[in-house]
Amino acid sequence: MTAASLALAVAMATAAGVVGCFAVMRRMTLASDALSHVALPGIGLALLANVHPALGAAAALGLGTLLVWALEHKTRIATETVIGVVFSAALAAGSLLASGEELIDALLGKPATLSPIEVALGISAAVAVSAFILWKRDALVVSMVSPDIARTAGIDVARLDLAFLLAFAATVALGLRYLGVLLMGSLVIIPAATAKYLARGLPSMIAISVGVAVVSTVAGTLLAPRLHQPPGPIIIAVAAAFFFFGLLRPRRG
Repeated sequence: MTAASLALAVAMATAAGVVGCFAVMRRMTLASDALSHVALPGIGLALLANVHPALGAAAALGLGTLLVWALEHKTRIATETVIGVVFSAALAAGSLLASGEELIDALLGKPATLSPIEVALGISAAVAVSAFILWKRDALVVSMVSPDIARTAGIDVARLDLAFLLAFAATVALGLRYLGVLLMGSLVIIPAATAKYLARGLPSMIAISVGVAVVSTVAGTLLAPRLHQPPGPIIIAVAAAFFFFGLLRPRRG
């Protein structure tokens, strides 16, 4: 892996760590993993049309996110329930559109040589996502605690929810080529779950989550060639190890 590709992987992991904290606090643990599967039909269509799979994945995630947000605010059904329905439909459609080795690559990821433009755009998107979440962290916390108080404070809760879902979708899209639709959601959730157990406040939670995500990504990337395995499963295994070792530490009150 080149230095530029590693830099993109670290930027992606940083965004995953930041977004994951708020996904965990919003109780989107299972929904976060399911949302990554929405990219599958977009990847299938892109392969059929001979265009870049990342474009199809991003388009599918964007449309899926808008659909989830619209259904949630129209029906008042919980976010994780709506995502579960959309995920099931997307998984079925994606399985029909992609097959064989292409489907395995989409599910588990297949790192490849990236062009300078892809690296630049990816790092820019990761920085933008991280900056947006950190900028809006207070509003996100208030809207989670009490939407009514948030509205009284002048926060447009519906628009903020949409912006967060889009930021989450962008984070998933950044890691799909590297981790695939099965594993990218795990990189968002596992470091944040570890941080939630160990941290005593939001700043430390974000710092621990980002640290676990970045270290897991770098360690998995370096270990994968030596183990003759793709990096995705190794990265998630390292992140899971951090989580279980974290449980050995007594939790502070």
